Amino acid sequence: MFVPTEPTAAVPTVATILHADLDAFYASVEQRDDPRLRGRPVIVGAGVVLAASYEAKACGVRTAMGGARARRLCPQAAVVPPRMWAYSAASKAVFEVFRDTTPLVEGISIDEAFLDVGGLRRVSGSPEQIAMRLRREVLDRVGLRITVGVARTKFLAKVASAVAKPDGLLIVPAGTELAFLHPLPVERLWGVGTVTSKKLHNHGICTVGELARLGEAALVAMLGQASGRHLHALAHNRDPRPIQVSRRRGSIGSQHALGRGMRSFDEIDAVVIGLVDRVTRRMRSARRVGRTVTLRLRFDDFTRASRSHTLARSTAHTETILETVRALVDIAMPMIRQRGLTLVGIAVGNLDSDDAVQLALPFDRRSGDGLDTALDGVRNRFGTAAVTRAVLLHRDPGMTVPMLPD
Repeated sequence: MFVPTEPTAAVPTVATILHADLDAFYASVEQRDDPRLRGRPVIVGAGVVLAASYEAKACGVRTAMGGARARRLCPQAAVVPPRMWAYSAASKAVFEVFRDTTPLVEGISIDEAFLDVGGLRRVSGSPEQIAMRLRREVLDRVGLRITVGVARTKFLAKVASAVAKPDGLLIVPAGTELAFLHPLPVERLWGVGTVTSKKLHNHGICTVGELARLGEAALVAMLGQASGRHLHALAHNRDPRPIQVSRRRGSIGSQHALGRGMRSFDEIDAVVIGLVDRVTRRMRSARRVGRTVTLRLRFDDFTRASRSHTLARSTAHTETILETVRALVDIAMPMIRQRGLTLVGIAVGNLDSDDAVQLALPFDRRSGDGLDTALDGVRNRFGTAAVTRAVLLHRDPGMTVPMLPD
C-alpha cells in the first residue's frame, strides 16, 4: 500500500513500468530440473503446500493448503520436498537478467520485480520489445517462464501481469487504463482481502468500476480512512510511486509451518524461540534494529490472526524480542486452543540502521548484548548449527525461505 509520505515522481505519459513475475516459481524450478515432472501436476511440500504447478492448481490445489487435502484433490500429483538452495540460485540468475535489462530494478520478492524502462527506447527499443526480450532471455538463460505486465503505474503493471498469467505479456497503453481496470473484480485491488471483499460485496460492489463510482467519502465511511482513500486512488489508477532501486526491507521476519493438529504451549514456544533466533541474527547481520514486534498465526480453518507490540526502544536483542513474542503468544492462546495452529510467523518492523540509534552499554537488554555478538561470531565461523539452544536440539528448525537481501 502506498502512503502520501513516500517519494513520488511524475507518472510517465507512456507505459514504461514492467512488473515481471515468475510463474509458479518453486514448482517451475522443480519441473525445470527434473524432466519427469514436466507437464505433470507438482506439489512442493508435504505437510503444507508451499507451491503448486499450474497443472496442480487446475485441480484446486492452492498454496498454504494442507498436504493431505491437496493430495485428495490431485492424487496424481508428484509431491516433492522443497529445495531452497535451488530457488535462491534461480532467483539470483533471474535478477541478473533484470539488471542486464535496466539499472532501475525494484525487487518485491525473490520471484518478482518492477523494472522502469523509460528512457531506453533508443538503445533497447519500445517497452513492448524490451518486455518480449526479457521474457525470452529469462527462458533461455534460466530455463523459467515469466509473465510481464506493462503500464504507466506500478499498481497497474502488477494487475496486468496477474491477468496475463501464466506465461503471458499484457500491455496497458496510456489512455486505456480505466477501460482495462474497471471491469475487473474488486479483489484485483491491492488491499482487498477476504474481509474487505465481503464488506464491498455486501454493499453490491463487485467490480473496480462500481467501486470507482463511489465517492471517496463513502468509501472512507464504509472501510475507514486509510483503506477508503487507498482503494479510491487505485480504482482511478492513481499510484505516483517511483521505482525504488535501493529500498531496504521495511521489516525482517520468518515463519514456520507446523502441519495440522493440536500443539502444546511448549511445542509452540520451541518454534517461537527458533524463529526469534533466526530473525535477530538477520537483523544484527544487516545492522538493523526495530521497535514493532508482530506475531502472525494461521489456523486449521485457514483463517489468520496477528498481534503486535511496539517497544519503547529499537533493538535487535534476542531475549528482549523473545519476551515480547511470548507475551503475544499468551494473548493468542485461547484462539490457538480453539482453532488449532498450522503456521507461526514473527516479524520486527519500524526498522532503522543500528548506527542511527544511540546504543547503550554492551550488556543493556534494550540494545543487544555481548552474548548475542559472541554467538553470532561463532555461527558465522562454524555455521548456524554450531551453537543452538538446548530446547531446539533434535527439533526440526523449519525451512529458511530464500528472500531478497535485508
